[in-house]
Amino acid sequence: MSNTTPLNRRIRLGMVGGGHGAFIGAVHRIAARLDDRYELVAGALSSKPDVARASAEELFIAADRSYDSFEAMATQEAAREDGIDVCAIVTPNHVHFPAAMAMLDAGIHVICDKPLCLTVDEAEQLAAKVKETGLLFALTHNYTAYPMVREARQMVADGKLGDIRLVQVEYPQGWMATRVEDTDNKQASWRADPAKAGMGGALGDIGTHAHNLANFVSGLEISELCADVDAIVAGRKLDDNVQILMRYANGARGMLWASQVAVGHENGLKLRVYGDKGGIEWAQEHPNHLHFRPLDGRPELMTRGGAGIGAEGLRGVRVPPGHPEGYLEGFANLYTDFADQLGAFLNGTAPDAASLLVPGIQEGLNGMKFVEAVVRSGREGATWVRL
Repeated sequence: MSNTTPLNRRIRLGMVGGGHGAFIGAVHRIAARLDDRYELVAGALSSKPDVARASAEELFIAADRSYDSFEAMATQEAAREDGIDVCAIVTPNHVHFPAAMAMLDAGIHVICDKPLCLTVDEAEQLAAKVKETGLLFALTHNYTAYPMVREARQMVADGKLGDIRLVQVEYPQGWMATRVEDTDNKQASWRADPAKAGMGGALGDIGTHAHNLANFVSGLEISELCADVDAIVAGRKLDDNVQILMRYANGARGMLWASQVAVGHENGLKLRVYGDKGGIEWAQEHPNHLHFRPLDGRPELMTRGGAGIGAEGLRGVRVPPGHPEGYLEGFANLYTDFADQLGAFLNGTAPDAASLLVPGIQEGLNGMKFVEAVVRSGREGATWVRL
């Protein structure tokens, strides 16, 4: 794990969202602190000014750097000599686009939670803005930063699986098997609201993770797909279960299942990739293990930090094998890699190539095109749709 930076200080971090009652904001703050590369100095932590101020006080953010809106934060922080270097956007989906645009317009780098935004048009506008400004943009698909996922990706790139034939990815959860959005569950209520979540329910929330993980490891891009999109719980406005057949540009075939009504499942993200020389399997609930099954040879159970793991798989390892690492550390790996990139950017030097695996604006645009294609296929009766 890299722990050096060209800067002689911590990176100054701001945050939009993540105040009282938020889940993912605390995850981002822990991730930013884990390798001691960032200092949270400013925030627009809630759309409710009293909640924003109270949340900032709890996080020891100075009163004059707690803002009632992300627009005010972007303007005022950009004018400060000690203004934020980067802003983390950890809000419901509908705020991602305007908050990111405000920061980019102010010359502030962005770390954005996924999915990127609500529509392909918004994604294309953001991609154009990132290109225009030359600023750095990270999208926190945190599963790409698990050491054994990066090891799997490198194995595919090194040809250890041969030509890729099949990709299977699933992400079942069961926490929305009932109408939890009608209770006081804040996390469920916005995810079931099209105005805040966008085109997809389970599709946008966890289906985008599955799609990104499959592409990241396999190195392939979907050329066309056929999707069955369902709202299984009666009265739900957005999907809670999607099943997708996929065809890749190289001729490989794939399947993706994302569900939030799979009773008994907690966070069952799992990926299998098969080539003509072997296959690999990885499960998020057992993240320190990677199964490799060669066509001619004994199956291997590879462990995080264990013998035979390459540089990509070792980069994100902090503790010895047998000591579990997972969700928080995956986020932290993205933050630390982005810190390497940002430190180099601010110092006018080239970043370490190993830090460039962080998903960015292109992955965000690809994700929105995927969501749009799945929704379109579902509305047309599960027809094949080209991306």
